[in-house]
Amino acid sequence: MRQKRCPGPKGLRALCLCAAIALLSGCASSAPSATTEQISPEAPAQSGQAISQGQEDFEPYQAPPFADSPFEEEAAQDCGAARLDLSHTTQGYIAAKSQSDQAVVLLVIFGEQQYKYWLPRDGSAVALPLNMGDGTYRLRVMENITDSTYAETWAGDLPVQLADEFQPYLRPNQMVNYTQDSDCVALAARLAGTCEDSTQLVSAVYGYLVENLVYDQPKADTVQSGYLPDPDETLATGKGICFDYAALAASMLRSQGVPTRLITGYVSPNDLYHAWNQIYIQGQGWITVEIKAQPGNWQRVDITFAAGGTSTDYLTNDANYTNRYVY
Repeated sequence: MRQKRCPGPKGLRALCLCAAIALLSGCASSAPSATTEQISPEAPAQSGQAISQGQEDFEPYQAPPFADSPFEEEAAQDCGAARLDLSHTTQGYIAAKSQSDQAVVLLVIFGEQQYKYWLPRDGSAVALPLNMGDGTYRLRVMENITDSTYAETWAGDLPVQLADEFQPYLRPNQMVNYTQDSDCVALAARLAGTCEDSTQLVSAVYGYLVENLVYDQPKADTVQSGYLPDPDETLATGKGICFDYAALAASMLRSQGVPTRLITGYVSPNDLYHAWNQIYIQGQGWITVEIKAQPGNWQRVDITFAAGGTSTDYLTNDANYTNRYVY
């Protein structure tokens, strides 16, 4: 049985709990079944340099317009115990909120893949990524009836055709939660002003977080299932677990138009549960003096391990990382 722990800043031997909350959502239209299921939360998964502005030909990086993921009430529909807005599938997300006094889970299913998303009990809306590509997704709304038993209150199919593969990774969602007014977004914009292109921006964000965040071992020791990171809180306190590191990095880079994935999964040698990022850069350049971004490819960036002094050889070896969930 795999231990759901993740290394802290002192390297691979320091173990921590990191968040990998697998979650989901959706709505088309079919009658609820009498199906009940046992549903348990997942356990939580636990520098670059800007160029000199003295150059006369310096032109700062220009971020595209902010990509948001709103819940559109006028487009929403009642789907059993949830209210769902399915009008943004081309943009890579659906939005949902609970309309029950009981716990509600949205299951997003695509082939053999399944994500579970617990909706906020206060009825606030959340954005959930359509992160498994084009095709027909199966959505199920599950309402708690007793202990860990949930009953299906609605189910339906949702055809998805993304505008492009990057859409789910350019905007906020339940795991990567920020707004245009977030402090982390303002910091990312300031860093972008010192950079010429997206590669330099990734380098600047990477360097800033490696130098300014410390690993929160007490939090890792006590974090509960269902934990969701708050990027602004991580930035303000200067500490967090690996899930916090990855969510903050994703928030900053997405807000400036850099496609960024938050990934949870296992790292060798002991199958420790961990969280990290993948970024997509059009051009080629150095993220750090030892990590070079290749153009037109997703590249892993592990800020937690980098901040803890893990060797670059380990960080760049794909064999050490196994993806489980991608947000």
